[in-house]
Amino acid sequence: MNAKYSGRLELTWTNKDKRLFAHDDISYEWVSPTDYRVSEVRLLRDAGTVGMSQPDDRRSRDNLLIQGDALHALTSLVSLPEFADECAGKVKLVYIDPPFNTGQTFSQYDDNLEHSVWLTMMRDRLLQIRDLLSPDGTVWLHLDDTEVHRARCVMDEVFGTRSFVGCIVWRSSDNSNNDAKQFSTDHNSILVYGRESGWTSNRLPATEDQISHFSNPDNDPRGPWFDGNPVNSPNPRPNLRYTITSSTGYEIKPPPNGWRWSRETLEAKLATGEIRFSADGTSIKRRTYVADHAGLPASSLWVDLEETGHNRQAKGELRKLFPGIPTAELFKTPKPERLMRKILEVATSPGDLVLDCFAGSGTTVAVAHKMGRRWVATEWSDDTLRDFLIPRLTKLVNGEDPGGITDAVGWEGGGGFRILDVAPSMFEADEGMVFLAEWATESALGEATAAQARCAPSPECPARGRNDPARAVDMGTSRRRDISRRWSLAVRVRACQPILWPKGSAAPCRPRWDSHFRDPRSPGELVGRWREGGSVRDGDRSRRP
Repeated sequence: MNAKYSGRLELTWTNKDKRLFAHDDISYEWVSPTDYRVSEVRLLRDAGTVGMSQPDDRRSRDNLLIQGDALHALTSLVSLPEFADECAGKVKLVYIDPPFNTGQTFSQYDDNLEHSVWLTMMRDRLLQIRDLLSPDGTVWLHLDDTEVHRARCVMDEVFGTRSFVGCIVWRSSDNSNNDAKQFSTDHNSILVYGRESGWTSNRLPATEDQISHFSNPDNDPRGPWFDGNPVNSPNPRPNLRYTITSSTGYEIKPPPNGWRWSRETLEAKLATGEIRFSADGTSIKRRTYVADHAGLPASSLWVDLEETGHNRQAKGELRKLFPGIPTAELFKTPKPERLMRKILEVATSPGDLVLDCFAGSGTTVAVAHKMGRRWVATEWSDDTLRDFLIPRLTKLVNGEDPGGITDAVGWEGGGGFRILDVAPSMFEADEGMVFLAEWATESALGEATAAQARCAPSPECPARGRNDPARAVDMGTSRRRDISRRWSLAVRVRACQPILWPKGSAAPCRPRWDSHFRDPRSPGELVGRWREGGSVRDGDRSRRP
């Protein structure tokens, strides 16, 4: 009889089944996943452009800087059709440098979150990111030792253990902390996961040190070469144990594990000259050329300060960009451009889409811009956007960014970006009651309703207050049924009337997408009639559910 098992290996924490809603004062509230404050699809409003940009009807193809909570911004990117077409399933790289939860408080954000709050925040973002990643995309989560072990458990749950690629150890400090009581912590960790298993990194060009053993003493026309590459199998292979007869008639016995190739393949390599006999004919050598070097996979140990920079260098880059700002008032935790360059070289190619939902000082998107990648960034802090992000990226576009990797990649300016604001909620709450916000009327209501339906507003019917808001939505019958089940707040009243009923309760009537609902009674009368158990419509077509 087979044993039966229940449960699974997972990390648990307080209120794991809840979602987090962030208030404007940076406090958090645990809410149900269906609470409109975390499930609503917000509109994205134009707030300006810098440099070159697409026409407004193709704005989703621009580089995008989104001001607002990442929870709403990411939901909008994957749900609003114009942005989903460009972003959902198409992001090649997501780099996240979130608050480390170290117990310190920086002026730009709160870095003193209780573990459960921090884990819920990261879990929610990672779930959204998963829907944005392309099948060959990766997410890079940059942390220190405070939460990295817990974060890996969460990423295993979201992406699956088979999607784990590796953990990069980056030397973040160029000098040790002599005042440390235990260890001087001089590194950060970067967890890398693929959207799917089997991700393959880009090969990196070999450095001078890595090819220093190549030479050309015989003036080979193919250039420098090396004869010391292995010819034996790394594992025991009895079928590859065969004897080779050299040109001198000497019989060369196989290595203990056998040769690296079958007899047919080895003879073909002998014919091309890749494999050759030694001068005395007693062994074989494998020749490779620098010209054929396909590059090397990146190491997981990034300790070369010249290649990937360090934190103090990152601060210096900001000082060069903002000479008028005192060092103490600069963004506290920037990352060096050299680090981001290495990440982009490993995981992306020119033209790929890069996302950073904790944009901070803007290093990720600045480097992506210089290296010819498209980008999307989100940032919740108005101060950070005003003081660092927008000025930095504007200087970048205008060719006024002299630091970082500018000289290394030959950056001289160009391109542009579009600034978007996450729109306010279409709902408001007062004393436990939920109703439409003042701005959600007429055509704005039609657009907001379409957003909840994940559909585009119909230009033929902009819902100007006379008709049902759903008439402003282009979608098929099956899609309408899905929305009517999923969005309980979409009660069918005239667009010019408020919607009002207690949070968490059922709607006064079940939505019917093919119906017309016109009623002279006030919303208060409708709700009162529904609470009494009666019909909220004339006749018997709709009863209280």
